[in-house]
Amino acid sequence: MSEAPVIRTFREADRAELLALFHRAGQGAPGGELWGHVPSVRDIYLTAYIDREPESLFVAELGGRLVGYLAGCLDTASFPSEAERTAAAVRRHRLWLRPRFLAFTARASTASAIARLRGEPVDLGELADPRWPAHLHIDVAAEARGTGAADELMRRWLARVAAAGVPGCFLQTLAENTRAVRFFERMGFRAHGAPARLPGRVGGRRLHQLTMVHPAAA
Repeated sequence: MSEAPVIRTFREADRAELLALFHRAGQGAPGGELWGHVPSVRDIYLTAYIDREPESLFVAELGGRLVGYLAGCLDTASFPSEAERTAAAVRRHRLWLRPRFLAFTARASTASAIARLRGEPVDLGELADPRWPAHLHIDVAAEARGTGAADELMRRWLARVAAAGVPGCFLQTLAENTRAVRFFERMGFRAHGAPARLPGRVGGRRLHQLTMVHPAAA
C-alpha cells in the first residue's frame, strides 16, 4: 500500500521548502512560467498568502517532504488584488529591467486590444461577488499526483471555508489545463461565465482564463 500524504497547516519553518516547491510544482503546466522570473511570480501567487493569511495555507507532506500546497483567502475584498500584487512584484524585482517581462507586457497589451476589437472576453480579473468571497490557489508536484494529496488539500480548505461561515469560494485556472479543470469539477466546482482570453500562447495555442465557483449552485 502506498504512503498516504499528510495534510496540515503551514508552519513558518516550512517557508524555504515551500518557496522551492512553487517552481517544481508548476513545471509543465500551461503558462506556468509567464515572463520567466520565478521569484516575482511566486511573490504574486504564494508569498503574499504566506505573509498575509498563513492560517489559510495548507501543505501536503509525503515521506517528510512537501509535495503540494493550497493557499487560500477567506475574504478576497480585504486582500491585495492580483493587479496590486503584480505591481508590488514589478517594483520589488525591478522587472522593467528584464527583457522577457517587457516582451510579455507588450504581448499582453497587444493581445488584449485585438481581443476587444473582436468582441472576445478578455482577462476579467478576480471575481467580485458576495456569493463567492473566498478564493484559492492549489498546486501539487508531479510525484504526488495520484496520491490523493490534491483532494485532501481541497477538503481541508473547503472545511475551513464552511467553518468560517463563508458562503462560497472561487478559483481561476486555464481552460486549456483540462486535467485541473476535471479535478475542480470533481471537487464540486463549476464554470462561472465564459473563459476570457489571456496574453500568450503555449505550443501555438491561445490561453484562456476560466473562473470556477463552489458551491456551484448558490
